[in-house]
Amino acid sequence: MRVLIAGGGTGGHLYPGIALARELQRRDPSTTISFVGNAQGIEASVVPREGFELDLIHVAGLKGKSRIERTIGFGLLPIAVIDSWRVIARRRPDVVVGVGGFASGPVLAIAALFGYPTMLLEQNALPGVTNRLLARFVRAAAVNFEAALSYFPRTGFVAGNPVRPEFFPAQNEEANDRSNRPRDAARVLIFGGSQGAHAINVAMVEAAPRLAASGIRLAITHQTGERDLDLVRAAYERAGLAARVEAFILQIDGEMKAADVVICRAGATTLAELAASRTPAILVPLPTATDDHQRKNAEVFAKTGAAIVIDQRDLTGDALASALRELMTDPDRRARMSAAAKTLARPDAAQRIADRLETLVGQSKVNRAR
Repeated sequence: MRVLIAGGGTGGHLYPGIALARELQRRDPSTTISFVGNAQGIEASVVPREGFELDLIHVAGLKGKSRIERTIGFGLLPIAVIDSWRVIARRRPDVVVGVGGFASGPVLAIAALFGYPTMLLEQNALPGVTNRLLARFVRAAAVNFEAALSYFPRTGFVAGNPVRPEFFPAQNEEANDRSNRPRDAARVLIFGGSQGAHAINVAMVEAAPRLAASGIRLAITHQTGERDLDLVRAAYERAGLAARVEAFILQIDGEMKAADVVICRAGATTLAELAASRTPAILVPLPTATDDHQRKNAEVFAKTGAAIVIDQRDLTGDALASALRELMTDPDRRARMSAAAKTLARPDAAQRIADRLETLVGQSKVNRAR
């Protein structure tokens, strides 16, 4: 089977595709998998490192962009269409999967137009505009939240968001409750995606002296992005807090599983990883996310009891320090949050999607045989 996975731009779009690719190769090592993306996206560095081939197309985003950026994006559309067709014609896939991001739209549209089996992955409770437009053309839509099903009435099915197996506890970790682990210090992981989150970084700079004065022993790991690296590192040093501060952390799965609390944005893939690792979280949804989808994602976790949500407009050093102190001094609540996160995990998401994908390919071959 030849599979083409289109999209990326951010880890939230890309990593579910990688999780699916690994599941397909686990089932049949002879499966050929390649990705399509954009040179400016995270896929340009991650996909080759993961051992998959990558084709790059010329494409840019439209929604939420400035007038100049939209003009450039519209100007690139004809080129993106031509590039997409060239990739499809050369790869000759049995199925094309869109995982979201700039490159997903033109590739899925061209594949559907020429009769290739197509599937899209929708990670958010509110689908993005590209996936809403593609809904009537694709043959299957794997959604993460039941709330998204109404946008794909003919093709949608709830599968969950594929998560790399590294985020799930190993068998010997199953019985180890976070709240009962022997620790010299409570472990906190802070990150805002591959580029960091400036608002969270600034709030932690303000919170650092307050946390140091609280007397709670903390071991902090903070992914800042390049922009705020020196600012955050200096703030922790001044406050006397033990902290590992990096622009980017490659092995985020291990850090997340080791953490007692995570402070982060509310992207759908991040939330799926939190559920898989069963980690209590303080979520700060990105207010400029398309269609405010991060807030809707976070509401699901808040209602279940797996997370505390702080709106960015309310995000201050005092608010963040207070929420963190509250969780660190209440191990029972953290245990309840961890249990709630577990109920949101879908460890079989990649398998469910792979099952449907194999069915699509099988149906297509039967139809061609007729």
